[in-house]
Amino acid sequence: MVTDAPGNRTVPAEMADYAFKIATEAGRLGMQWFRKPVAIDIKEDQSPVTEADRAVEAFLRERLRAAFPEHAILGEEFGLEGQSGAPTWVVDPIDGTRSFITGWPIWGTLMALTTDDRPQLGIVHMPALGETWVASAGNGCRFHGADGTSSAARTSSCEDLAQARFYTTSPDYFDSSERSHYEAIRDASRVRRFGGDCYGYGLLASGHIDLIVESRLQPYDFLAIAPVVTEAGGVITDWQGKPLTPGSGEQVIAAATPALHREALAFLNS
Repeated sequence: MVTDAPGNRTVPAEMADYAFKIATEAGRLGMQWFRKPVAIDIKEDQSPVTEADRAVEAFLRERLRAAFPEHAILGEEFGLEGQSGAPTWVVDPIDGTRSFITGWPIWGTLMALTTDDRPQLGIVHMPALGETWVASAGNGCRFHGADGTSSAARTSSCEDLAQARFYTTSPDYFDSSERSHYEAIRDASRVRRFGGDCYGYGLLASGHIDLIVESRLQPYDFLAIAPVVTEAGGVITDWQGKPLTPGSGEQVIAAATPALHREALAFLNS
């Protein structure tokens, strides 16, 4: 069982368990193409997409459609289907396609469930690593390890940017108006690392990273990670400090503690 804590749940335990199950099944499907010859196309935004991306998303849509026919589905590769205002599943079949096509095991399958434009359930599954984070609103975040164990995920207690372990996927993603703010945080932090896409947020939820600042993200990139971070005790917003919704822009900041979030947010808006 994924959701084993007592108390009220905004997402039924059975629904969370089913989502966890099909996320891991989708990961096994994606692994069939990993480190093997795979057809690659370039999308209009110049990002790569593979036959694996499309196959995994098609699989998830089929399973979600069968289980929750009244729900809508938004995916990176095939867009939105379903009625406006319905509970919506948001999926990124392979987050980190560049990692996937270069044989780097830091890519994941993301799933979120939103109601009233707020993410209520988030799953970050890392197929090549066998690691998964599952979180639902009010029910905490759990880390499932490759060894089959499961434990509560908690962010670190870091409150000072000067002591923070800072992470971003790529400095190249910041445009000219954003770069100076990113560089100020980078230079003020204690440790800096790059790469990893969704994996960084899982590591933040488990206390290994303290701060992440990103740009050029889409709803299917950040809606699944929002519950993972917040239910582990962290804070995740846009660069203006507003909660993430499907209509949020491309800028995201995640921090282990409210104090660290406030300090980093001040850098972004200085």
